[in-house]
Amino acid sequence: MTTPETLKVLNQVFGYDEFREGQAEIVEHVSGGGDALVLMPTGGGKSLCYQIPALVRDGVGVVISPLIALMQDQVDALRALGVRAGFLNSTQAPDEQRMVEKEFLAGELDLLYLAPERLRVDQTIRLLDNGNIALFAIDEAHCVSQWGHDFRPDYLELSQLHERWPKVPRIALTATATEATHAEIARRLGLEDAHHFVASFDRPNIQYRIVAKNEPRKQLLELLRTEHPGDAGIVYCLSRKSVEDTAEFLVRNGIEALPYHAGLDAAQRAEHQSRFLREDGLIVVATIAFGMGIDKPDVRFVAHLDLPKSIEGYYQETGRAGRDGLASTAWLAYGLQDVMQQRKLIDNSEGDAAHRRKLGTHLDAMLALCETVECRRVRLLAYFGQQGQPCGNCDTCLAPPESWDGTVAAQKLLSTVVRLARERRQKFGAGQIIDILLGKKTAKISQHAHDELSVFGVGTELTDSAWRGVVRQLLAMGLLAVEGDYGTLVTTEASDEVLYQGRTITLRTEPKRPGKAAKSGKASRGADAELPEELRPLFERLRAWRAATAKEQGVPAYVIFHDATLRQIATEQPASLSELGAMSGIGENKLAKYGESVLETLNAE
Repeated sequence: MTTPETLKVLNQVFGYDEFREGQAEIVEHVSGGGDALVLMPTGGGKSLCYQIPALVRDGVGVVISPLIALMQDQVDALRALGVRAGFLNSTQAPDEQRMVEKEFLAGELDLLYLAPERLRVDQTIRLLDNGNIALFAIDEAHCVSQWGHDFRPDYLELSQLHERWPKVPRIALTATATEATHAEIARRLGLEDAHHFVASFDRPNIQYRIVAKNEPRKQLLELLRTEHPGDAGIVYCLSRKSVEDTAEFLVRNGIEALPYHAGLDAAQRAEHQSRFLREDGLIVVATIAFGMGIDKPDVRFVAHLDLPKSIEGYYQETGRAGRDGLASTAWLAYGLQDVMQQRKLIDNSEGDAAHRRKLGTHLDAMLALCETVECRRVRLLAYFGQQGQPCGNCDTCLAPPESWDGTVAAQKLLSTVVRLARERRQKFGAGQIIDILLGKKTAKISQHAHDELSVFGVGTELTDSAWRGVVRQLLAMGLLAVEGDYGTLVTTEASDEVLYQGRTITLRTEPKRPGKAAKSGKASRGADAELPEELRPLFERLRAWRAATAKEQGVPAYVIFHDATLRQIATEQPASLSELGAMSGIGENKLAKYGESVLETLNAE
C-alpha cells in the first residue's frame, strides 16, 4: 500500500507519477523503519528506494558508497532536484568537511554520502553519534562478498552499523548477486532477518550478442559505424595495453575515445571519467576498474573485447547500458585465446585450491553463456536463479545457431593430444595440434616428425577455424585443459569418457551475424526509442540547450534531464509550464529552474 506522503515526494521531487515495479513496497517498508536487502538490476531505480525514505523519515539518510570519484555528481544530481545533499570523503579540503559536518549536526541535510573507510575514523563515529540518522543505505552491497566480482575489505566493517545504532533502519542494495552471494551479503551485514526484495534481473531493452573473434577491433569499429554512430558507450579490455591500443585505434579511425585504467594518474582518470559523464557521444575504453556507480543514463552500448571472468561481472558491466530504458547493445567478441588465457590466469592465481575451484566455476558459467544454443537472456536469468522465456531479441533468438555431432571430431583432437604425450612425451598448443589434424607440412611439423603420427591429416573435413571452435568448446566443457606458461593442451579425467566410454559430444556452429534485423527486436518497441524524422531537429535543439546549461553549471547533462524526458518534450511539445510539469522526470524544482528556458527552446526557430 503506497502512502500519500511517499507518492507526493515521488511526484514533486522526482517528477514521476508512479513507482516502477518493486519500488513502492521497498520504499514503504524502509520508510516504516524496516531493514531491507534489495537485489535490483542496474537501471531498475535502486536509488529511489533509499532516497524517498530518507526524505520521508525524520533525520538524515546516511549512504555508504565506495564511489568517491562520483559522490560529487551524485550530490549535484540530488541538489538539482531540490534535495539537501552532501558528502564526506578524502577529496575534500578540511574547511569543506567541517561545513558538511556542521550541516549534518544542524539537520540541514536530507542525505549524506560517506565512503566506507570513513567509518574506521573515530571523528566520523562521533559525528554520527551526535546527529539524527534517518536510515543507513549500503550501496553496492556486493562489495562485501569475497566471492563477488568487486570485493572491498572496508565493507566487512559495516556490520557495526546495527551494533552501534540498533534502532536505525538499514537498506543494503546491489545490482547483481547469485544466491550464494546474496546469502553472504545478508550474513556479513547481519541482514538475515531483514525483508529481502529480489526484483527481476531481466533488462529487456538490452540486446545481448556474442560473436566469434576475427580481428576484434575491426569488428568493434564496424559495430560503432553501422549501429552506434555518435553514441556514448563503454569498451572493456582485459589489460592496460589493450585499453591504450584500442583507444588509439578508434581515434585513428575518427571515433572519439578515451582510455581509463589504473595505470593512469588519478587526475587523468578523473578527467576522462568527468568528460564521459558530461559530454555527449564519448566512448571510454577501460579495464573493469571503470564503471561501478556510473549513472550516465544514455550509454547505448557496452562492448567487451576480452572474456569477462564471471557472469556477475559481465552482467554488472553490460548493465551500464540503457539505464534510461531505451534500446541498447551488449556486445562481446570471444575466441579460443580468451578461454586459454582465463584458464591460465586461474591456474596461476593466488589462493588455495578452493579459491581456484571457485574461479573455475565462475569461468565455466561464463563459457556456458558464450557457447549456448539457447536464448542468452534465459541463460543469464537462470544463473541468478530466475526463470525467463526466449526473448526474441538476443543473437541466438534472432539467428539460432545450429549444432552438430562433434563426437568424432572431439575423439580425433583428444587422440592427438594423447599420442603426443604418450608416444613423444610432448605437449603443444592448439595451433600445432590443428596443423597435425589438417596434415600441414610446416617447418615445425617436420622438425618434430609429427607427419609420422597416425593422426596426421585425419581432420581435413574441418577448416582451421572450425577446429579452433572445437578446441574452444572442449576447453569450455572441461574435456581439455591448459597447462603452463605456453598454453599447451592436456587431457582431463573427463576426456576418457569421450575417448573410451561412449560419451557423445554436441558442438555449436557459429551463427550468422543477425545484422540490421536485430534492431527491430523487443528492445526498440518497448522503449519507444525512435523519434519521427520531423521531430529530430527539435530533439537535437533540446539536447544542445541541455549541453550548454550543463556546461554552465559544471554538471553532467543527465543531471539536467534524461534523454527520455527530452524525447517526451519533443514529442508532446508542451505549451505551458503546467503542461511541461506533467512530463516524466520533471519535478517542482526542475520545473521552476528550467521550465521557462525549455519553453523558449521549444518556440525558437
